[in-house]
Amino acid sequence: MQLIRKLEIKSKKKVIEFLNSQAVGRMATIDIKGYPQIIPMNFVYVEADESSINLQYMKRVDAIYMHSHPIGEKLDNVQRNPRVGFEVDQHICFLPSYYFHPSDASQADTLYISVVVKGCASIVGDNAEKAKALNALMKKYQKDEGYKILNPYMQSVQEVTVIKIVPKEMHGKYKIGQHWAPAYRLKIAGKILQREGIEKAKAILDTMGIEISSDSSLKIKQEPVM
Repeated sequence: MQLIRKLEIKSKKKVIEFLNSQAVGRMATIDIKGYPQIIPMNFVYVEADESSINLQYMKRVDAIYMHSHPIGEKLDNVQRNPRVGFEVDQHICFLPSYYFHPSDASQADTLYISVVVKGCASIVGDNAEKAKALNALMKKYQKDEGYKILNPYMQSVQEVTVIKIVPKEMHGKYKIGQHWAPAYRLKIAGKILQREGIEKAKAILDTMGIEISSDSSLKIKQEPVM
């Protein structure tokens, strides 16, 4: 996969932070007819620790975990062909063509962040690993807690299906203004503020590393580097 260097997320830490900040990922498997099947999934990215050993390579590995109904086409696909794709993206803002040219529609653009993973999927059979994965999912999605930590001996843990993807390739791409000179970035930020309104623009500009002052002026608070 070839990426323009300015648009590549170079920090693995930033890639993982982005993945675990997003609610939905899309897993692509290959069906029995050879077509890709893409399914939206809740997921969590878990970094390697002493308990996550890949016996084939005898090394610790990161993994993406998802829980699933115990019956379904995606599970059949994984068991038949473990090679899968996984994608997560965040739409930041549409930039209309007139930001850049008075009449050329081809100049329209989008600010976004995305990560694409290629890897091998499997259905987790070890109940200790399933409990670990489910607890990681709960920690991500139910931050207000209100539940007891799951353990391998619970019937609910033993009955649920957990899918694991071990990444072989992982690439992140982002366009949040880092490819523009600071003065031009502020110019576009002003157009975003005017079009989107202050409340909606705040989140967009924050992602771009731009702050709206109390007098509605704009200033760069940090470089949007990933």
